[in-house]
Amino acid sequence: MLGWARASRAVRVALAAAVGVGVLASVADSLCPLPTPGRSAPFSLIVTARDGTPLRAFPDKLYIWRNPITLAQVSPLYVEAVIGYEDRAFWWHPGVNPFALVRAAAQWALHGHIVSGGSTITMQVARVIDPTPHTLTGKLHQVLRALQLEAHFSKREILTLYLNYAPMGGVLEGVDAASRAYLGKPPSNLSHAEAAMLAVLPQAPSLLRPDRFPERARRARDKVLQRMTDRWPAAVIADALTEPVYAQTIREPMLAPLLAERLKRGAHGKLHVTSTIDADLQSTVEALLLERVRTLPRHASCAALVIDNATLETRAYAGSADFGDLERASHVDMVRAWRSPGSTLKPFLYGFALDAGIIDSESLLSDVPQSFGGYQPGNFEQSFSGAVSVSEALTRSLNVPAVQVLDQYGPDRFVDKLRQGGLTLRFPRGATPNLAVILGGADTTLENLVGAYASLARGGMAGQPRLTPDAPRDEHRMMSAGAAFIVRDILETGGPLGRAIEERGAPHGIAWKTGTSFGFRDAWAVGVTDRYTVGVWIGRPDGTPNPGYFGANAATPLMMSVFAALPDAVATLHREPPPDVTQTQICWPLGNAVDTQPDTLCAAQRRAWLLGGVAPPTFPDPVRGGEPILRYTVDAVSGLRATSDCTDHPLREAESPLWPAVLEPWLDERSRRLDPPRWAPGCAPQTGGAGRLAITGASAGEVIQRAYGAAPPQVRLGVNGARGTVGWLVNGMLVGRAAAGRGWTVQFPQPGDYAITAFDESGRYDRVTVEVR
Repeated sequence: MLGWARASRAVRVALAAAVGVGVLASVADSLCPLPTPGRSAPFSLIVTARDGTPLRAFPDKLYIWRNPITLAQVSPLYVEAVIGYEDRAFWWHPGVNPFALVRAAAQWALHGHIVSGGSTITMQVARVIDPTPHTLTGKLHQVLRALQLEAHFSKREILTLYLNYAPMGGVLEGVDAASRAYLGKPPSNLSHAEAAMLAVLPQAPSLLRPDRFPERARRARDKVLQRMTDRWPAAVIADALTEPVYAQTIREPMLAPLLAERLKRGAHGKLHVTSTIDADLQSTVEALLLERVRTLPRHASCAALVIDNATLETRAYAGSADFGDLERASHVDMVRAWRSPGSTLKPFLYGFALDAGIIDSESLLSDVPQSFGGYQPGNFEQSFSGAVSVSEALTRSLNVPAVQVLDQYGPDRFVDKLRQGGLTLRFPRGATPNLAVILGGADTTLENLVGAYASLARGGMAGQPRLTPDAPRDEHRMMSAGAAFIVRDILETGGPLGRAIEERGAPHGIAWKTGTSFGFRDAWAVGVTDRYTVGVWIGRPDGTPNPGYFGANAATPLMMSVFAALPDAVATLHREPPPDVTQTQICWPLGNAVDTQPDTLCAAQRRAWLLGGVAPPTFPDPVRGGEPILRYTVDAVSGLRATSDCTDHPLREAESPLWPAVLEPWLDERSRRLDPPRWAPGCAPQTGGAGRLAITGASAGEVIQRAYGAAPPQVRLGVNGARGTVGWLVNGMLVGRAAAGRGWTVQFPQPGDYAITAFDESGRYDRVTVEVR
């Protein structure tokens, strides 16, 4: 009984002691709580490419690079190396390995200095979250913190803290930051040799940095590898020992820096943002922009955006040419800047007009000086071509025909349709949509344009470029699939005529359009292939003009260089048109299909793309008005034009197509072959009292001699029968306008033929051709 009593008393004492220790530990834990990991050492935010390559990292306030990582995101080889070298008893000890501490103390006593520290992984984490001096008291404090950590966290959580906070040299902490900075890869892809090198680095992070001391790092790495013989195959270790130590110089990652800033602002507490960027392509595009910007004037910059049409994911995003060049305001993201798009909106106008059934690909348009309610647009080259088709107007980016189509379609309707398709325009304060919008009279962004142009390769569906894999698809119907096919075909090949003669010389599979804003402020080029849409902007971020730099000569070469760098950029050279797109022959000037009207009304045939089988008639003539067919009678014997009042011969009915009045000065003899015949002798022309306009001061065929050594000759011309303002053309180029009674002085700087045309507001005209010798 006495033995039982003594044993029972010992148990009670032990239990009481245990309870007391537990209470004391609980009180101590309450009085000295663990510092919250991360509060004093927050993680940096990192933005990566789609494959994990760092684009840009944003360090903490102490400029420490510390990227968040989970145990599952780290290569098992690294975890094995860390535990195998640092703390083989990690999974079973309570935070402190007494055998290691005894061994470390004995070595210290024997050698007089520290040989091995005896610290466990848990103790190292304790020192990170609550730094202590390297003294005996500091070591005791570290031991207590380690025990405290084990009481609060699981082994996997403690190991995760080590992976995130272990010192790795310089401003680097944690395996993710070290792996990306030294090796240029995420820690999930480490080799055996790389895992061993990073595992030993926290032992002496300043002395073992592989970028500064590769030989020291190699010896330390080899020590780890030799200790792993019981865990890794001998052949693997032997191979790893032969691998050289290489590390890139630690530098701040700086790919797509403006995109990274943008994603940082929208991170909403995230510490790791994965973008859709292709790192290799981004590097190539940035190099192309840097090369291009060196040829531009001071303060000019450029931007480029590449998206994948299938997913709308952004593959390259360069908001400026050189992020470090303050002189070029390269901190301004020109992918998002609101700028005048110049002529880049024209493809959408023609697509909308196709869907509205008011044009086909070869509809007759008038590239001549015209006034649209007082608005008088001109072409970029200040010349005019007369009768042109929709295809010609779009491929040559002619302004007047575009305004003519917009006048028929309606500016408000056009802007609203763009908005429905996801392309927003910004107008000056108080301004409303007008005809100038098609020539760049409102602002948009490169991002908007690229998303809209993608509709040409996506069956008419536009979309917002996606910057992250989890970004929702924001898609809108821009135009029908048939209209998108026709517009893209025109831009790529020139339309049916361009397909036949292949005169554009464009790279197969690329449909593109340029734009230049007023005053050479913005140069644009946007191109589409089956797989990609590429947009390029060149100009000054502050909006100052760059004379001589426009879309064709500045932006297009850069865009083509980007396409050349894209993998499989041109995948399809032949595309079948949608079911509602067909080809047929149409007639000018009326615009109807050949098989729907007699040959006597078909002055010229054009092969056209039709949408829904509709060949719309030519726009109504705003000058002449009325039906576009002239009906008259001719003498059945002579075939000359006559009426019953002036001939006794039988008469027969005849008709001729009427060209738009404004095109009359530009028509050649072939186009006039269906004009009414001349009047028969004795038959007076029915002028309707309108009279005829006639140039005075020079006659057709006149020869003007140049005097040697004298100034170039000039002639003062007048005009009879004109009304209102008279426009003066020399060789198809508008040289000026003046009131009908004031005339115009024409100069002849070089020898040659000069075709001079005068036309008034009623569409009447006269033309004379003189020769200068």
